[in-house]
Amino acid sequence: MNAVSPKRSGHPGLRTLGVGLAGLLSVYLIGRGIAEFLTVNYSDPASCRNDWGGPSLAGVFAVHSGPAVLVVVGWAICLRRRRRTRSGERR
Repeated sequence: MNAVSPKRSGHPGLRTLGVGLAGLLSVYLIGRGIAEFLTVNYSDPASCRNDWGGPSLAGVFAVHSGPAVLVVVGWAICLRRRRRTRSGERR
């Protein structure tokens, strides 16, 4: 059975805007996740007490770097699917 891909309709400008905004948000989240590892004071546990996810260091990293991990995993899945469909491979 041959699956027919739906024809993309609508406003291509809105699609471009949405992809651009999603790209900016993902770059921000990844940058914020990396910055959290570089700016936290590991020798002073009280330094992250008032941060989101605090008072534990694991909670702070989960809140600040967790979205970055989700973005990277989402990018990897999208790139893998795109490569698979372009090469004609089917599952």
